[in-house]
Amino acid sequence: MHKIGIDLGGTKIEGVLLNSNLDVVHRKRIPTPRTNYQAILKSITSLVTELSCQIEDFTLGICTPGSISKKTGLIKNSNTQSLIGKSVDKDLENLIGCHVSIENDANCFAMAEATLGAAKGFDVVFGVIVGTGVGGGIIIDGKIHQGRTNIAGEWGHHTIHPQGNPCYCGRRGCVETYISGPALEKKWLEMTGENQTIPEILHSGNPKFQLWRDEFLENFSIGLANVIDILDPDIIVLGGGLSNIDFLYSDGKNSVYEKVFSDIIDTPILQNQLGDSAGVFGAALLN
Repeated sequence: MHKIGIDLGGTKIEGVLLNSNLDVVHRKRIPTPRTNYQAILKSITSLVTELSCQIEDFTLGICTPGSISKKTGLIKNSNTQSLIGKSVDKDLENLIGCHVSIENDANCFAMAEATLGAAKGFDVVFGVIVGTGVGGGIIIDGKIHQGRTNIAGEWGHHTIHPQGNPCYCGRRGCVETYISGPALEKKWLEMTGENQTIPEILHSGNPKFQLWRDEFLENFSIGLANVIDILDPDIIVLGGGLSNIDFLYSDGKNSVYEKVFSDIIDTPILQNQLGDSAGVFGAALLN
């Protein structure tokens, strides 16, 4: 049985067709029509049609930004606003005529890395997204652990500073308000008066960089140490734009280890192997 995965991103929709050995048969990316929900459905349908034109049977999985409400089945908390409140899987089933599995991007990332990437061979995997936002997914024995209300792995919205930075979720002090890309850039602007991107900050040479870096690592390590204390995963894999920062795997890892409640701490903290295509492979692996 062939597998088709669709990664519905903010700027691009990527599709992949895998054979029964999970080898790539065909792959394609197209732009995402962000503001028009019906146009998004039409683009996905067209892409699935193209990927499946020479095969008879396939399964279909969708990776989407935001999360799926376990109560309503509708999309929530998506940075692609036109998806919010929509039943993407059911609408696509009506258009394509086959069952559609759907999961958020962090869960798909974790599934892909656990099956094909850096965490292959590990039983309990915590996949981390650190980029524009902060999220996570948990894989246990090859299956996504969703939790009772479908929020398992959402470490970006646990509080590390009770009276801290305000978050769009309505609370204060969430991990995401300290170590996401926008949060780190905002902190740099406050410290230096310089409005720079993360790559520019990393190579700025500004004498305040060390202070910025130390605060970043402190908040990163508090958040991940809490995850290890609760979940005790076999491995942690980092994804998202900030996963390319080298010091997260050296000083960052050491700082995490210092805060974990254990006399033995050797949890691997590794960079992903599948890059920005992890989502599409994870989507294909949902069935």
